[in-house]
Amino acid sequence: MDRATEIVASLIQKGLKIAIAESLTGGAVTSALVSVAGASAVLDEAMVTYSNDAKVKRLGVLQTTLDTYGAVSQQTAKEMAIGIARTTGSDIGLATTGIAGPDGGSLEKPIGLTYIALHHDGDTIVEKLNLKGDRLSIISQTVIQSLELLNEKLKTLEENTDERY
Repeated sequence: MDRATEIVASLIQKGLKIAIAESLTGGAVTSALVSVAGASAVLDEAMVTYSNDAKVKRLGVLQTTLDTYGAVSQQTAKEMAIGIARTTGSDIGLATTGIAGPDGGSLEKPIGLTYIALHHDGDTIVEKLNLKGDRLSIISQTVIQSLELLNEKLKTLEENTDERY
């Protein structure tokens, strides 16, 4: 069973809905999940919020966060994940932001700098990655890492559920 199939099955089993906000990945994380039959039972909605304006208008990312930390930051990723969960009423919010290149990198924020955030039940995890490769490789690696983070969170929920019995 591939990772996306495993995730969809786990979300269905747990009765959880997910919403996804993508910047760097441009819909590729959502595409991975919707390629699985049954995804419509768990995917509430997804947004490609590529511009800062979209992040503010659609997700409620604070303009001060963008001005202070930039679109590619732990703070913005966190606000994106919280925002997509809040605006859709989903159980889980997943967000990606980063610099895929070949332009846009700097010494402070090099090409390959990526943040993935996952929000569930008042808790938000942000993972920072420094990926290598060309644009498509960085996007692909981010999709894989996003699915891994989501899968790990779902396994944690299983463990916590098992402990109650």
